[in-house]
Amino acid sequence: MTSDVWLPFHADEIEGLPEGLSYRFWDGDQEFPADPAHCEFYVVPYMKAPGVGQRPLAEMTSLRVVQTLSAGVDHVLQGVQSLPPGVQLCNARGVHEASTAELALTLILASLRGVPGFVRAQDKGEWHSGFHPALADKSVLIVGYGSIGSAIEDRLTPFEVARVARVARSERTTARGPVHPLTELPALLPEADIVVLSTPLTDSTRGLVNAEFLAGMKDGALLVNVARGPVVDTKALLAELDSGRLTAALDVTDPEPLPQGHPLWQTPGVLISPHVGGPTSAFLPRAKRLLTAQLNRFVNREPLGNVVLTTGA
Repeated sequence: MTSDVWLPFHADEIEGLPEGLSYRFWDGDQEFPADPAHCEFYVVPYMKAPGVGQRPLAEMTSLRVVQTLSAGVDHVLQGVQSLPPGVQLCNARGVHEASTAELALTLILASLRGVPGFVRAQDKGEWHSGFHPALADKSVLIVGYGSIGSAIEDRLTPFEVARVARVARSERTTARGPVHPLTELPALLPEADIVVLSTPLTDSTRGLVNAEFLAGMKDGALLVNVARGPVVDTKALLAELDSGRLTAALDVTDPEPLPQGHPLWQTPGVLISPHVGGPTSAFLPRAKRLLTAQLNRFVNREPLGNVVLTTGA
């Protein structure tokens, strides 16, 4: 019997897939495409409602690989951790760096230069000129310096920023300079004009940006979140925004989707985009290249890339 592979794309749309596998199309529909017990390689549908991607996992008794198409794996982690030992969970490192970094820069520039106000004025046919801060000469702190954080710094470099400080779970040195551990945040926050969140959602980062974190930011600083909504304590952020001390640009929120009537919609000094860091024209070609590479490694019994964890290890 050939190994079943569940894909959220039709196999004939992906160049270079290896032969000898049975490809099943499933993009989160209510009906499964085949018996989940025969699936060995499961590609989780992208950008679906909470719980959709986890739904078949309990029945996938032959599973060997779970591949997400997102950089974060928090949406499937609980289901994967209940699987038998030996299942590898892989993320989509290399797929979202370009588009997420683009959005981070878009949010920074739009917030600093007052673009939301220009759009509102344009809707009314009004001309409101004025003085706005530039990104040039600002100090930027990137919290979560993985591949996406590094891509954000790539795009910051031409804008003549004064300084980029980098924070990750573990201290290390890069060609660009040091990466500080999370424990050094209290010393770094007061120096940053802009704080960009690009960290994965884990037990250690959930609620990381709490009242204490926000109080440590300098007056007038901008918080940009392209990570996950629960990294930020929404109630604490609202308090700082309402006071006018901080501003924010949020691609992700907690709760998400942000419901009608939520205070964040009407809070001054906040720019909200509806979790669009990943879904762009850059997504499909990179996602398909990743799947081709991973499935060729799979059939050739070579080590997979982007392994986040192996169950039972």
